[in-house]
Amino acid sequence: LIALMKNQVDLVRSYSSKDDVAHFLNSTLNKGQQKVVKDDLLSGRTKMLYVAPETLTKEENIEFFKELTISFFAVDEAHCISEWGHDFRPEYRRLKEMMDMINPDIPIIALTATATPKVQSDIVKNLGLREPNIFISSFNRPNLSYEVLPKINLEQTNKSIVRFIQLHKNKSGIIYTLNRKTTEELAAMLNANGISAVAYHAGLDSKLRAQRQDQFLNEDVHVIVATIAFGMGIDKPDVRFVIHYNIPKSIENYYQETGRAGRDGMEGKCLLYYSHKDVSKLEHLMRDKPLSEREVGAELINETVSYAESSVCRRKTLLYYFGEDFNDEKSCGHCDNCLNPKEKIEAKTEAVTVLKAIKGLGEQFAIEYVILILLGKATPQVMMFRHEQLDVFASGNDKDSNYWSSLIRQMLLEGLLEKDILEYGVLKFTKKGEAFLKKPTAFKIVLNNLFEDANADDEAGETVVEGAGVADEKLLEMLKNLRKTVAKEKNLPPFVIFLESSLEDMATMYPTNMTELEKISGVSKGKSIRYGKPFLDI
Repeated sequence: LIALMKNQVDLVRSYSSKDDVAHFLNSTLNKGQQKVVKDDLLSGRTKMLYVAPETLTKEENIEFFKELTISFFAVDEAHCISEWGHDFRPEYRRLKEMMDMINPDIPIIALTATATPKVQSDIVKNLGLREPNIFISSFNRPNLSYEVLPKINLEQTNKSIVRFIQLHKNKSGIIYTLNRKTTEELAAMLNANGISAVAYHAGLDSKLRAQRQDQFLNEDVHVIVATIAFGMGIDKPDVRFVIHYNIPKSIENYYQETGRAGRDGMEGKCLLYYSHKDVSKLEHLMRDKPLSEREVGAELINETVSYAESSVCRRKTLLYYFGEDFNDEKSCGHCDNCLNPKEKIEAKTEAVTVLKAIKGLGEQFAIEYVILILLGKATPQVMMFRHEQLDVFASGNDKDSNYWSSLIRQMLLEGLLEKDILEYGVLKFTKKGEAFLKKPTAFKIVLNNLFEDANADDEAGETVVEGAGVADEKLLEMLKNLRKTVAKEKNLPPFVIFLESSLEDMATMYPTNMTELEKISGVSKGKSIRYGKPFLDI
């Protein structure tokens, strides 16, 4: 969070000609630095102040904030308030109490990029938002492409990663792994293959972590191999790829981590290497947690596995999870399932069989149990409920488990069924499902990819996607090198000087004076005055 604050302050300052427009207040500042910040706040020169929740809990800070004229409180990463969020932080629960102590009448805005409908309602409740205006922009990131690859054996996977990164030479990327040891081994392997990479994890001391983060932001290294300890502090807009070496523990984690790619609106590639062993490891990590946490955790892992194994458009599956519909009648053009579609099969009769089974079970059970009934598996649990006596028992034993799992998932995606998340995934009818049972219509599905025989050739179908094309590649290279030099002089990350998209515009439009430079995308008047001259001189 400390790194994120510094990045945000640098970015706000880059749009103004004065540094006192934005400040942060946290434990890294000494008494003298804190006095400068407080003086600027009291004088009204500072328009934006960044603080961590922990800073707000200090009594002297609350007393100081009471003296200021505050126009609004902004709670960023608001999903941290909810126990159903993927990154619950208890200190966020105290924010409302602290804000009320400062001034209960100040308006509040809460912001997050990853809130399911359940988390959204938790945020409203915990911050005591009264009749709030809720703005939900689309969760769709059209510039990101998604692909899932089988992790067959480590050597093959590592070769595949090296090849991929070499195809994206000198581009910035993040590789996420499950444990610290793997980050070190992967970084060493990449360096041995001529790719500049560093490892990043919570086991490193804070000084080394900050140094490696700066190396990545300043483009002294191109790839950072990290556990999920890396990310909250990163707002680098030109990350071109995010690779998951292991399956993430939830769709929210996956969405947030892949979402670090292409923040400048340009291309971002998201690769996920999938292996059943990684899923087992995640389940094993849950074993010592309290029962309720284990059940929530198991549900979240199930959703991620379903995403990985699905043959449906990746975008449709991701957006469905966040409560958003996506029409996949036309290919999204940016995921492996749309680019290599599987054959669709008619499943109208079988969809009716599923609906009858769920009705017969009184809409009280989750997917796994419904499949046991369809297949006719008389497990001890089934016998305990005496469900082997139901008419629907074994009504689907002519098909295998993967068929029924694929069908039920796609019935959920199409709105024939819904899952009750609070009851850990119990399947319920929707109005659309009721209508379908009365009058069934054509229902085509694609079967899941189980990656059972994960020995297919990883290279097959790997394509190199070129950028949109810059008029002058040589000039772009010169501009990037200049940006790096200026950034080092100013002790700022390169993207704060100019975004990569701004440099590409310059290499296409050749601005020769300040007026023309201000017409370049992402270049404000303050930015052009502050950094423009050397770029015009090239």
